[in-house]
Amino acid sequence: MAAVTRSAKDFTSPPNYEFPHHRLALTLRDPEKTPIVLVACGSFSPVTYLHLRMFEMAKDYVRQNTEFEILGGYLSPVSDMYKKPGLLSAQHRVNMCTLGAEDTSTWLMVDPWEAFQDYQRTAVVLDHFDYHINTVLGGAHTADGEQRNIRIMLLAGSDLISTMSEPGVWSYSDLDHILGRYGTFIVERAGSGMDQATDSLARWRNNIHLISQLIQNDVSSTKVRLFIRRGLSVRYLLPANVVDYIEQNGLYLEDGASPNVPEKEKGKEPVAGGSRKDSPASSLRS
Repeated sequence: MAAVTRSAKDFTSPPNYEFPHHRLALTLRDPEKTPIVLVACGSFSPVTYLHLRMFEMAKDYVRQNTEFEILGGYLSPVSDMYKKPGLLSAQHRVNMCTLGAEDTSTWLMVDPWEAFQDYQRTAVVLDHFDYHINTVLGGAHTADGEQRNIRIMLLAGSDLISTMSEPGVWSYSDLDHILGRYGTFIVERAGSGMDQATDSLARWRNNIHLISQLIQNDVSSTKVRLFIRRGLSVRYLLPANVVDYIEQNGLYLEDGASPNVPEKEKGKEPVAGGSRKDSPASSLRS
């Protein structure tokens, strides 16, 4: 696919926004490999150990099965404008993601760009990362000084692939942009059949990397919110500082469903779709 040239005018940014790159490695350790950055889009309401664990599973898969080299990973919380049931304010969700990523990892970062503005399509979010990492920061370099573009790749749960294979949920142009231009790592989720879903996406098969969970983890933010409303402990399901933040701010004690969400949309997963009319689709369970 031909490269799309992006400039600053293609993106609006929240006030005082700065692209986070304090943990982004810009020098390749192995010049024979292709540099990549992983981006996970989702509600993260709240962020769980599974959200963070998915990055580590992808890291193992990349090291053992590909010629890629990971230079960084990002969580990109969805905008409040999505109005999903249980979707806490962007400020709280960004704060929790930051607490979780900063204290539990050495290479994960949180980008608030998507969270603090109107709803953005996943394809546009990936373009945003591509622009800042390759155009603004200049991509990666080898030890000899050779410049390399860093490939942006979406990290998601297998329920995302299921929605991508459903007619009418994603626009073809956005699917082609996400899977053709960037590519994705899909982590197996309980109850999601990956083989059947990927059959209908065969044209992009080479850019879809399927990762099996060797230790099954079925933690979801939906279950965490339910536990909190019922007065049950959620410790060891989330990073300890995220649990402390939830308790200190009295979060999720009541059902956060938005009255603006149509009844048929309630209970569905966070958006990762190709257009505003898309049905909600999960990139990472919320």
